[in-house]
Amino acid sequence: MLRVTVWNEFRHEQIHEEVRKVYPEGLHKAIADGLEAEGGFTVRTATLPEPEHGLTQEVLDDTDVLIWWGHMAHHEVDDAIVERVHERVLNGMGLVVLHSGHFSKIFKKLMGTGCDLKWREANEKERIWTVNPAHPIAAGIPEYFEIKPEEMYGEHFDIPAPDELIFVSWFEGGEVFRSGCTWHRGQGKIFYFRPGHETYPTYYVPLVRRVIANGVRWAAPSGAAKPVRGHHQPLEPIQ
Repeated sequence: MLRVTVWNEFRHEQIHEEVRKVYPEGLHKAIADGLEAEGGFTVRTATLPEPEHGLTQEVLDDTDVLIWWGHMAHHEVDDAIVERVHERVLNGMGLVVLHSGHFSKIFKKLMGTGCDLKWREANEKERIWTVNPAHPIAAGIPEYFEIKPEEMYGEHFDIPAPDELIFVSWFEGGEVFRSGCTWHRGQGKIFYFRPGHETYPTYYVPLVRRVIANGVRWAAPSGAAKPVRGHHQPLEPIQ
């Protein structure tokens, strides 16, 4: 059973009725429910208002993969918590970043770029194309699937070239976007998945839930030994 922590800033649901109608218990609960329906996960949730944002060292040490959703309160995330999460990723914890989490402090720190993009909220159709069907994150996903309504994200997405590109989105207004990307940082694996605007019921869509679950499985720690670094004694006699 993979140990997953679903983190959500939990701001929109508190102050915006249109979000509360779609996610009455919070986006984190809908995402967690999707994982539990898939099976094979032990899921906990954490939110910004909790002490240490719910991401104590104990919680992170007990997390194989962290899922991150944020939007309007990126600046409220304490830098010390960002450092704590960053260290855990470098030491092997997986990270799945969803939708507007592209602007989170932790994602920008791991990418080393501005992570900006085009956007538009116009209730349009998103068609997600599977461009790497052999990848484990694409398991059980068709050649393409559609979500409507969704928010548009468009290129240029200011990220480093992904290690692997799994999905590309096309939008009704004409834009395209690299919507499913992976990277490796230290011993950790990172998966970014685009869909999930807070006023749309995206996290109830079965194929979206399947991609997230696949992403968590892929990002899970490999179990490899931690690399030894620093000054090191020779393994063999030096003549």
